[in-house]
Amino acid sequence: MLQGLQDARKELPSKYFYDDIGSQLFEQICELDEYYLTRTELAIMQAHMQEIAALLGPHCLLIEYGSGNSTKVCMLLDALQDPAGYVPIDIAKEQLLRSAAALATAYPTLEMLPVCADYTSDFALPSPAKPVSQRIAYFPGSTIGNFDREPAKRFLQRIAKVCRGGGLLIGVDLKKDFNILHRAYNDSQGVTAQFNKHLLVRINQELDADFQLNQFGHYAFYNPGQSRIEMHLVSLKNQTVRIGESEISFKLGESIWTESSYKYTLEEFAQLAATAGFAVEQVWTDPRQLFSVQYLKVV
Repeated sequence: MLQGLQDARKELPSKYFYDDIGSQLFEQICELDEYYLTRTELAIMQAHMQEIAALLGPHCLLIEYGSGNSTKVCMLLDALQDPAGYVPIDIAKEQLLRSAAALATAYPTLEMLPVCADYTSDFALPSPAKPVSQRIAYFPGSTIGNFDREPAKRFLQRIAKVCRGGGLLIGVDLKKDFNILHRAYNDSQGVTAQFNKHLLVRINQELDADFQLNQFGHYAFYNPGQSRIEMHLVSLKNQTVRIGESEISFKLGESIWTESSYKYTLEEFAQLAATAGFAVEQVWTDPRQLFSVQYLKVV
């Protein structure tokens, strides 16, 4: 935290949004009218689930990166033929264990192998009792958009290494009208703003800081030159914030960059996937071309 806040351009990793409360706030965002991503992705999955399940094949080990409340994966688990196991990976431990327990009740014959980890780092992948035909990674929600280009490539390379001989089912948000994007990240109910400020709540609670929440504003905009939404917390006055023994100065209008969300064309994402050792085998989109679900094979 200190390293990010002491840089000339203040920045914090978006993964720290996701403690138990942050994860619940994000679930609320996913249900908002303005937030097209979740419902569009689910509609694509629903429309093409038989084809998706056939590509993944029987007896696969399904590994979900950033499993959250595991809502989307149920559609897959219902369609897959005798999967060898399910490995949900998430940084929010309470939600992970709660979701895994609920899924174990819903799917009593499926081995649940939850892993609490920062999935951008190395972690031990558990082995199921059943034989595995291939490892399939599942990365929905266009979370790949939170990575800058080079980190995205490195992350995909990490998945390719884990799933050698298998594949990756991934959600990728597409470039679209700026107004649709603006509404999605600036909802009328202010839930995204609350989610953004929750980062400051965590720092106050866990790192003995004194951020005044009403002195920071939520600011999200589309940067067309970089093809990304940028989410910031903007200081509303000149102020000094204490974090433990350290002090951080903010000028009026200075911001903390808390999240990016890159948008792609299908061609751009295929090029990124290729640099990481994947080939795009199949792409499914909605009628308005807002979002895509893609199946990539490890080359």
